[in-house]
Amino acid sequence: MQVYADNAATTKMSKTAIDAMLPYFDTVYGNPSSLHTPGQKAKEALEDARATVAKCLGCEPREIIFTSGGSEADNQAIRSAARLGARKGKKHIISTAFEHHAVLHTLERLEEEGFEVTLLDVHENGLVTAQQVKEAIRPDTCLVTIMYANNEIGTIQPIAEIGAVCKEAGVPFHTDAVQAAGHLPIDVKKEHIDLLSLSAHKFHGPKGVGALYVRRGFPLTNLIEGGAQERGKRAGTENLPGIRGMAAALAESCANMEANAQKVTAMRDRLIQGLRQIPHSAVNGDLEHRLPGNVSFCFEGIEGESLLLLLDAQGVAASSGSACTSGSLDPSHVLLAIGRVHDVAHGSLRLSLCEYNTEEEVDHILEVVPQVVQYLRNMSPVWRDLQTGKRQYIL
Repeated sequence: MQVYADNAATTKMSKTAIDAMLPYFDTVYGNPSSLHTPGQKAKEALEDARATVAKCLGCEPREIIFTSGGSEADNQAIRSAARLGARKGKKHIISTAFEHHAVLHTLERLEEEGFEVTLLDVHENGLVTAQQVKEAIRPDTCLVTIMYANNEIGTIQPIAEIGAVCKEAGVPFHTDAVQAAGHLPIDVKKEHIDLLSLSAHKFHGPKGVGALYVRRGFPLTNLIEGGAQERGKRAGTENLPGIRGMAAALAESCANMEANAQKVTAMRDRLIQGLRQIPHSAVNGDLEHRLPGNVSFCFEGIEGESLLLLLDAQGVAASSGSACTSGSLDPSHVLLAIGRVHDVAHGSLRLSLCEYNTEEEVDHILEVVPQVVQYLRNMSPVWRDLQTGKRQYIL
């Protein structure tokens, strides 16, 4: 049996998304910036997609800027807020220690440019609080950027409460919602969000296309200069097939969100309950405030890379964390942020499910993961030292 359980890295495109894209390759193929009829037909399709995405987020169509994905959207949002703050003499940014690297690396570059960054500590359950944000805000704070839901451990942050704190303090609030969009209900107005990033391939849309919500009136800084596309804020001919596919996938995901969440949560909880039976293992992240499909574990005495390779040989495609850092030998910065020690963090496993997964696939995972963990422990000198008492168990 082949089981794809790495949906946090990317998802299979839905038939709805594929069908939505096809006409824009060879039928409605005009440039949306052209004044002739083929171009204007493309323009109508582009604006229809914009309206669809806006409806799913609770905002106005003109507040949506199409991008190449979540990383670009994160970069543009953060750099825009930083530039606005610098013009006002404000160069302090608040974030968390377990953000996606699209955020953390952007903040590192801004530190080199003279900005000061406060990374809030993450509690052991993988959550930050609105009170932490409130206490960290200073007169020179120009941005708070906190992810909606974590890509590795699946914890969902109290975004509405954080947004309310930021609004009261008059500080722009950005959230990386790449893992949340299409899976959790989002209303940018009610949650006091000024900037929000999303990426199509996380909810059964195509790769290489995303969107940035920008609250009306917020001055956006260009990352890409050129033509006047996207109201002059993101140059380059729009990827119309990709945008149409993203809009269709997001609309479908939002329409089926409740049913999908119910199905996926049940499979997630069964996986967590089963894997907890493995001795010296631990769930990463809060069990209540968690994405429907996220299962994150640490197993003491093994290496995550070996675990992934052997699971793949058994037909299970999984991850040890973010796909963007899968080539790194360093332990996950997310797991270190929630207090996992290096030795334990190295033995991590992330299984991320979607509505396409089945109960039979969950059965297969529950059968092979304990076998593979035990096989690796039998080979491990670290595990031998733990069993003989030369080392003390941590989990």
